[in-house]
Amino acid sequence: MEYIGKTGEYFSLDTVNANNCHLLKEQKNETLLLLWFTEGENELIIDGKKYHFNANEIVCLTQFHQLIVHRINEVKLMRFNRPFFCIIDHDSEVGCKGVLYYGAAQLPILFPDEMELEILETAWKMSALEFEMKDDLQLEMLQMMLKRTLILCTRIYNKQSSNQDKTHPINPKQSDLLREFNYLVEVHFRSKHTVADYAELLFKSPKTLSNTFKKLGLKSPIQLIQERLLLEARRLLSYTEKDISLISDELGFNDIQSFSRFFKNQEGCSPTEYRLSKK
Repeated sequence: MEYIGKTGEYFSLDTVNANNCHLLKEQKNETLLLLWFTEGENELIIDGKKYHFNANEIVCLTQFHQLIVHRINEVKLMRFNRPFFCIIDHDSEVGCKGVLYYGAAQLPILFPDEMELEILETAWKMSALEFEMKDDLQLEMLQMMLKRTLILCTRIYNKQSSNQDKTHPINPKQSDLLREFNYLVEVHFRSKHTVADYAELLFKSPKTLSNTFKKLGLKSPIQLIQERLLLEARRLLSYTEKDISLISDELGFNDIQSFSRFFKNQEGCSPTEYRLSKK
């Protein structure tokens, strides 16, 4: 099922199995994906790391994730682009920026309970029905169903996070700060490499930003910045033939020596050795 609007809006729902798993590999500009595994024993390689997904687990991916399919039994695939619904412009409505999508190096995997699955199933069925309605309200209704799905998934993720570490409860202001930091890292990691860079964008001092993460028992801001840089370096080394000096420039390092030192400190091998290991 596919909706294509008059001004480039794109929204699709598909059920993917071993026979049509090529749908997962399709590249569409500025699209976000939601994968809801409805059967167990699925295996994907995402950015070079192997993941096993069981029934009723959900993962959210952006167009930047590199995806290789090893085994798919059945998964529901939702895909939409920015003209259809921009999660950045509508962040106050769905609150998933920096959580489900554009959350720096973290991969959001959701584990909905029985009641949450019922709501998701209802939203999915209503979305499917709307594809049959060829009237002026179709776009708005499909957007409404998408928003309902994103809001529920954001709630699931936030509940998971709070349950994992009840000794460090997060208040709404702290949550907003973390989400905005994650998003800013996703946008600026190629050019901004220090905590001070992001503290300035957030109108905070570097010490305040670092202390907030520490109080919440999270990785430090500099760790998250470096993890995002490392993730992109791995992608470029694994999935492109770009020269290492060009990758260094693209990631904002002053010279190839600085990039090589960073990569070896983080990964334990040189960029050249890493690239050779992936061939």
